[in-house]
Amino acid sequence: MAGSFEAVYSASKAFVQSFAQGIRNELKDSGVTITSLMPGPTETNFFHRAGLDDTRIGSSQKDNPAEVAQEGFEALMEGKDHVIAGSFKNKVLAAAGKILPETVVAEAHRHLSKPGTGKKSEDEAA
Repeated sequence: MAGSFEAVYSASKAFVQSFAQGIRNELKDSGVTITSLMPGPTETNFFHRAGLDDTRIGSSQKDNPAEVAQEGFEALMEGKDHVIAGSFKNKVLAAAGKILPETVVAEAHRHLSKPGTGKKSEDEAA
């Protein structure tokens, strides 16, 4: 997904997905399973460490990391090539990202990741 304000991160995720699919194919007769985990926003320190606390996505509710990990584990055990883990909303956004033009996806991501778009706490608003 084209990720405005997170271009390098988004490109890295695209690389990992492509790499996982390539390695999966190379190893298909070896008994080794490769499953690409594709989570949406997950409640970890990622957003804080990435300096995204003041963004809409950084300040919004996120998926439970244990549930995301469970989905990934189950997909791996089932031999799936990838899993879009997390909320229904994440699954819909991922599907839309495959259908919509990249320019539209980038603009939508901009509204989530643009600095200063996050919810302010009551203390900050006062």
